Amino acid sequence: MRAQPSLELGQHQQLALTPQLRQALALLQCSSQELDQEIARALADNPLLESVDPEPESAAQAERLDRVWTSSVPGARAAPPDERPEPGQPTSLIDHLLQQLHATRATERDCLLVVRLMGELDERGYLEFDPSALSAGLQPELDIENQEWHTALRLLQSFDPAGVAARDLSECLRLQLRARADEWPPDVLACADRLTDHLEDLGAGRWGRLCEALGCDRAQLDAAHRVLRQLNPRPVSPWQSDPVHYVTPDVLFHREAKGWQVSLNPAIEPRVRLNPELVEGLADQTLSPDLRDSMRQARSLIHNLGQRRQTILRVAEYIAQHQQAFLETGVAALRPLTLREVAQALELHESTISRATRLKYAQTPWGVHELKFFFGSVVQTRSGEETSTLAVQSLMRAMLACEPAGKPLSDMRLAQGLAEQGVVIARRTVAKYREAMGVPPASVRKARAATQG
Repeated sequence: MRAQPSLELGQHQQLALTPQLRQALALLQCSSQELDQEIARALADNPLLESVDPEPESAAQAERLDRVWTSSVPGARAAPPDERPEPGQPTSLIDHLLQQLHATRATERDCLLVVRLMGELDERGYLEFDPSALSAGLQPELDIENQEWHTALRLLQSFDPAGVAARDLSECLRLQLRARADEWPPDVLACADRLTDHLEDLGAGRWGRLCEALGCDRAQLDAAHRVLRQLNPRPVSPWQSDPVHYVTPDVLFHREAKGWQVSLNPAIEPRVRLNPELVEGLADQTLSPDLRDSMRQARSLIHNLGQRRQTILRVAEYIAQHQQAFLETGVAALRPLTLREVAQALELHESTISRATRLKYAQTPWGVHELKFFFGSVVQTRSGEETSTLAVQSLMRAMLACEPAGKPLSDMRLAQGLAEQGVVIARRTVAKYREAMGVPPASVRKARAATQG
């Protein structure tokens, strides 16, 4: 049978997203930082929009909320709502080393060589080649001798952090041992120093071979091993930490006479409006197509920002109502909550709730948490009530914090301890939660305790 081309009429439904709806969804998903960027872009592109300074009553509200928060949270300290802490600018490793070099009585020639060595340190703080090989990069007339390079190297290795400019891991550990020699008994220190030449056997756990090579018994070997574990194989790591990033909460949970209330943080609330002077001047004119489009976009943005505020506030209010026990007593009292439950209660789509909780943070008596923190799967308790996985992990964390150092709690013992508190879950579920918490098995914790003890 041959296929014949034909025309047919049919009806079907399809959801079409208008530009205004796309913008509303995009704004709802934005974090506060991303929203600032979107608004800045709109202000730059649209001449009819202008930024609005906080009104006096808004500033007063921010101050009042800050006082309420300070009084409701023990140990909280007030800070101006518009004062966001800036990440500190730590001293670089090179600056740290140069400060120490300038405090010495080294000659100008020695300082030149030390600075040249500093420039060759790798990301671990090591210098993995013969310093004399650097002579080729200096002026020939300097005529640097090998002994001068080694003198400069010894000077650099005497600086803080101990272990810097080592040629390998063994030398890095030995430099730290010598810098901290007064912390351990001489015999243990000497054994640890010799042990740095047998790191391969140490890593493989060849205890018998090590005792024979070092001429010591197992107790002394273990003591030396504990000493090495206190050293840092990457001595410059404190200078390589990532800058601190601060989170400004979008939502404030605060206690008042009538219970827990929710407010949007006025310190980061975006404020834009139509420029009243321009709009008034255009009122009696026939607008060009470009101005009509700018007017439409400006009104759409203002409307969508209002929708965003309203949606986030409604979701946060439902969370506060559902998680009253958490606000009163902490993480162990978290109740299970799903996106579907909130969506049904607020008559919104699940994707809307997901967007409204993405990268939105709430200030609570127990820290600043992303709104998604309050959502978790259900765990059944013995009494038939429900709790959340985060609450169970909180109980486990409290049990692990009190476990004896030499007798860590097994997964079975953790399951029994949870059962005694009314939470009955299988041992394999405990193991899954423990792994999610980043806690190693009891056998590994016991071995670490034995090594460190």
